[in-house]
Amino acid sequence: MERVEARPVPGAPQGGQGPGAVPEADLTALHTVTTGTVLRNRKRILKNPLPFHRENFERHGHTFRVQIGLGSPVVFTRHPDLIRHILQKNHRGYSKSTLQTRDLAKYIGHGILTSEGKFWKRHRRLIQPAFHKEKLEGLLGLMFQTIRAELASLPEGREFDVFPHMSDLAFQVVARSLFSAGDLRRDMRRLQQITQDNQEMLIREMRQPYLVWWFRLTGRIRRHLSLSADARSLLDTIISKRVASGQEKHDLLDMLLAARYEDGTPMTRAQLIDEVMVLFTAGHETTANALSFALHLLACNPEVQDKAAAQARSLDWERTPPMALLQGLPLVRQCVEEAMRLYPPVYVIDRVSLREETLGGQRFPKGTTWLLSVVELHRLPQLWEEADAFRPERFASENPRRPSEHFYPFGAGPRMCIGNNFAMYEMVLALGWMLHQFQINTPVRSLEIQPLISLKPGQVPLSLIPRP
Repeated sequence: MERVEARPVPGAPQGGQGPGAVPEADLTALHTVTTGTVLRNRKRILKNPLPFHRENFERHGHTFRVQIGLGSPVVFTRHPDLIRHILQKNHRGYSKSTLQTRDLAKYIGHGILTSEGKFWKRHRRLIQPAFHKEKLEGLLGLMFQTIRAELASLPEGREFDVFPHMSDLAFQVVARSLFSAGDLRRDMRRLQQITQDNQEMLIREMRQPYLVWWFRLTGRIRRHLSLSADARSLLDTIISKRVASGQEKHDLLDMLLAARYEDGTPMTRAQLIDEVMVLFTAGHETTANALSFALHLLACNPEVQDKAAAQARSLDWERTPPMALLQGLPLVRQCVEEAMRLYPPVYVIDRVSLREETLGGQRFPKGTTWLLSVVELHRLPQLWEEADAFRPERFASENPRRPSEHFYPFGAGPRMCIGNNFAMYEMVLALGWMLHQFQINTPVRSLEIQPLISLKPGQVPLSLIPRP
């Protein structure tokens, strides 16, 4: 794990100057990082690939290529024009890589996160209405009730690691929003552990592809696939009980059960379980990560924390409806957004070209894998004033330079995360409630980070002092 400072980040391009234009992508002299270089750095890459990426960006410019053996090249970029081209302007010319559609899918199934083409489009259209703002507003009361119940167990007056608490919080919010029931904690603990174990296995497969044969031979992959089968069986039992009860809870599960394709047919049970698996996998860890980073950054920046706390404490949390609370916490929302800029949960996005294309004067063959570095884009000093500083006011609605084109915490384009509003509502309510209750302190100025499926912190030591 690499130690990363809260402000500034060692080794990051220093952003003291104001933003300026990034030169157009000229890829005619694109540098290729060789197989030998990758192999010499394999231990570092396995532990944390981000410093290796940073070194190559600083050495070779905003885009470089990695060639491993005789396979198709992998191109890394943090260039804003290339990222916008791939995610938005020419999104039809690219697909998700097999890391999602095959490797991740074998553990969580073929939901909208892991599917492509017509199948993805059909299911995205089916599920999207459940995550419209007006639908989510009906879940806010349950969401806030869960947040308050989970945060009530936080220790006070002593140092503790907040990340496990944020992980439990985010998982329970997803579980309660899906199932409403209050007697599923044991099942949800089991599901949470399976999700974490399978993610760790997938990371090993991704960063040590030369050992996949060994993982298969020793039965490690088979054991994790068995865990996935256990998780699916657990969810199938929960769904069967709901259907048999005939009750309507008006939760996400009800919305998914009621969803219909264009021909009027519902999802199959297997497909429904796939989509629920995706919601648990993608819906809880990214939120837990972002909340943990936000709490650490606020603890390191007490002036910002005091302003955000004053805003939170000006509201009547007992009588104000949750949507009105959200509308009364603009600075808290800005703090969440700035935390996701500095530490984006989705720190890299992968795409594969579906046809040959010439970009920046360089020809790229069909099948080229692109790795779009969101974490590097979010810290480019040419795009962000004081790029490494925690400055939530840059996201204020009245800021004429409010960033949007280069801010991708939930991805961009048609494949943007379907649960972005759900996640933002949850994070703003949780952070606002904590600021209303506590002064947040930390003994450290730096955190260890673990770039797994999402960008995860190591330990996040905090202490909470009740506000009078």
